[in-house]
Amino acid sequence: MKRCTITESCLTERGSSSPEETEALGERFARILKPGSVVALKGGLGAGKTCFTRGVARALGVAENVTSPTYTIVGEYAARLDGRAIPLYHIDAYRLSGDEDFENTGAGELVGQSAERAAGIAIIEWSERVPRSIPAEAITVEIEITGPESRILRYHEPARH
Repeated sequence: MKRCTITESCLTERGSSSPEETEALGERFARILKPGSVVALKGGLGAGKTCFTRGVARALGVAENVTSPTYTIVGEYAARLDGRAIPLYHIDAYRLSGDEDFENTGAGELVGQSAERAAGIAIIEWSERVPRSIPAEAITVEIEITGPESRILRYHEPARH
């Protein structure tokens, strides 16, 4: 289901009944991304944020196994978009104590107005922990746990003015 207007954000809602299906939704979602895109992931522990990111990475041609960057904070992968090599930044804010901590890790440069952001795509898990660091034009993906393996994914794209 997709609902949107010119002046309001656009909401797309999809259901998933397995981790594999969540990855497949990530693959399809990757089609809307472009260099400079920031994806703000929200969802509880075990919701499937890394599964979703793994699907996005696969669609972008990442050959490495994508894992949660909980302890490294930022994982960088070689990706391809429209035949062009770009970096995919996978950021995990779970262990961070807020926006200042986010900036101190250098992750702020990857999602702010910088050359790094313009060149690549950033996906931020636990984005709600660093709300001031998330650009207004970020695409928010909320993953709601509805059963042992079932999920509802909601994508909020900002309005296009």
